[in-house]
Amino acid sequence: MKQILLLSDTHGYIDDRIMKHVKHADEVWHAGDIGDLAVTDRIKAEKPLVAVFGNIDGAEARREFREHERFVREGVDVWITHIGGYPNRYNARIRETIRKRPPKLFICGHSHILKVQFDHKLKLLHMNPGAVGRKGFHKKRTMLRFAIDKGEVKNLEVVEFEDR
Repeated sequence: MKQILLLSDTHGYIDDRIMKHVKHADEVWHAGDIGDLAVTDRIKAEKPLVAVFGNIDGAEARREFREHERFVREGVDVWITHIGGYPNRYNARIRETIRKRPPKLFICGHSHILKVQFDHKLKLLHMNPGAVGRKGFHKKRTMLRFAIDKGEVKNLEVVEFEDR
């Protein structure tokens, strides 16, 4: 079993409260709009990191991270991308691929809107952790914690910070 911390849209911001949650995770997954590689460097100094670049990320982040990450953890097929859309409204760039070969867990960021939704057509769980950075229209900073074990996603929790 692995404990996962899922965050997105840091926009160059990380603080000790986020890092407290990083320290309790087995892995950290970042769904793009990193903003400053100091964020991912700080996370990588503590825990293994899987990250993708987002639309605000420059050449340096695009050299270090890919647009999409597809992998299997604890029997769960995971796909992370920054701009992915939602069930029944997937982004045109990934729509055909996700229909032909859906993962069990599809993760994106970009919208700054926390959303967890099951796609009944494709039989996948969609997660967007919202935004944990300070830039954007969101009222609260959010991220997700969950476990993956023997092909299942378990113990999903929302981590919420009042200040933006």
